[in-house]
Amino acid sequence: MKKLHLSLACWDYDRTRALRDGTVSPEGIELNYLPLEVEETFFRQARYREFHVSEMSLSSYVKTLDMDEPPFIAIPVFPSRFFRHSCIFVSAKSGIRTPGDLKGRRIGVPEYQMTAPVWIRGILADEYGVKVEDVEFFSGGEEQPGREEKIRLDLPAHIRLRAIGPTQTLSRMLADGELDALITARAPSTFYSEPESVKRLFPDFVDKEREYLRRTRIFPIMHTVVIRRDVYEANRWIAQSLLKAFEQSKAMALSALHQTHSMATMLPWQVAHVEEARRELGEDWWPYGVEANQHVLETFLRYHNEQGLSRRRYAPDEIFAPESLERFKV
Repeated sequence: MKKLHLSLACWDYDRTRALRDGTVSPEGIELNYLPLEVEETFFRQARYREFHVSEMSLSSYVKTLDMDEPPFIAIPVFPSRFFRHSCIFVSAKSGIRTPGDLKGRRIGVPEYQMTAPVWIRGILADEYGVKVEDVEFFSGGEEQPGREEKIRLDLPAHIRLRAIGPTQTLSRMLADGELDALITARAPSTFYSEPESVKRLFPDFVDKEREYLRRTRIFPIMHTVVIRRDVYEANRWIAQSLLKAFEQSKAMALSALHQTHSMATMLPWQVAHVEEARRELGEDWWPYGVEANQHVLETFLRYHNEQGLSRRRYAPDEIFAPESLERFKV
C-alpha cells in the first residue's frame, strides 16, 4: 500500500524534530515537514487552508468550530505551552504598578483572538478581578502596521475592541504612552530598546508563574495540531497515526533532555531546569492527550467563551477527533 503524502507546517521544536528529520515516521504517511514561523503557519492555514496538517493557535482553532462548516479537526497534541505572566507589558508613563491598576485602561493586543491574550485575560479576571469588560482593547501590528484578525470576530457589545491606525504599531504606542499596557505572545521591541519606557507588570514573573502552577496545576496550552477536515474525512485513520508519531517524537526530545553526559541545549543549567520541571510537573511535564490535560483545557474553553470568542462553552472531548481519544487494549 502506498503511503499517503501529507504536508505538515510546524515550527522547528525539539519535540517535533524527529518528525522533521524522518527519525519518526507516522504509520502509512510520508510527511513533507515545513518548518515555518508560527505566525506564517497560522495566517496561511486560517486564510487559505494551504496545509494538510499544521500547528495552530488553540484559540483560532476553537473559533473555527463555530463556523457552519468547520474547516479543521484537531488531535490532542500541544507543541507549544507557555506561562504568560511575563507577557504583560506596561508603559512607564501609565503609572500602572499592580494588576488592579489595569482597570479602565487602554490595552493593546496584536489580535484579540490570539491564544496568549485569552490566557492572560482569563488569569487577570480569575486571579486579580480585572474582567474583560473593565478595559478597552486596541488591536493591530506589534512591530509592523496593518495586522488584522485572521478570523472574523463578532464580539458581544460589552467587550470594547478597536483597531489602531493604519501607520501605528503597538510597540511604539506603548513606549510613547498612547497605550497603557500590552498583552502579547512576543515581547515588544521597545521593551529591549527603550527599557526606561516599557516595563513588565510582573518583574518577578518566574516566582508568580511557579506559585500559579502550584496552586492551579495549570501549564497553559498555546497551540494544537489540526488536520484539514476534508483530508481527515477521507482518511480518518490518520488522526491516530499522527498522534502516535507526535508522541514518539516528543519522547525522544524528553530523553535527550535527561542526559547529563552531554547537554541537548545551550542552557548552562539545563540539568537543574529539567529536575525542577520533573519535580513540579511530573516525569512527563509536557503531556499530550485529553485526559492528562482535562483541567487545563476546561479552563481555557471557559475563558474562550467568557471573552466572547465562542458561541458556547465547548467540552474538551468534543473539540478533538474521536479516533485520537481512545486506544486499543489487549
